[in-house]
Amino acid sequence: MIILGIDPGLATLGYGVIEVNNDKRRLIQFGTLTTPAGQPMPQRLRAIFQGMNQLMDIYQPDDVAFEELFFSKNITTGMAVSAARGVALVAVVQRTDNLYEYTPMQIKQAVTGYGGADKHQVQMMVKMLLNMKDIARPDDAADALAVALTHANSMNMKKMFKIK
Repeated sequence: MIILGIDPGLATLGYGVIEVNNDKRRLIQFGTLTTPAGQPMPQRLRAIFQGMNQLMDIYQPDDVAFEELFFSKNITTGMAVSAARGVALVAVVQRTDNLYEYTPMQIKQAVTGYGGADKHQVQMMVKMLLNMKDIARPDDAADALAVALTHANSMNMKKMFKIK
């Protein structure tokens, strides 16, 4: 099974692709889709939409897992990230209904065993679980790999996390 993990963002959307075979996890690829800050919003959203379509074409994932958005301070940034997430969802749902989402706490719990883990702890566990030489960079890509691993670890109850 191929899983595409997504860490939504407008300036930087992280993605991570893993293959799951029974209890083995194998890294396929990770990276980011980026859009320049000075570009008008519609063009940035189109770039994310096109980038997501390319990811779907290249990796043909069986399941796609998103990190659920969490905003504590800046509502303006939150709205922009929500728009980017929406565009990414539309690109994916054209190809599959196998869409899932996990909260940041669920991701930390699934990857490290502790829901209050810090970013570095999560990154170190992602590195270890995928037998990587180095921590994935940038952080958005590492986060996306953590989302994919969370989904892999949730296979027995994945229906609970399906986006409705």
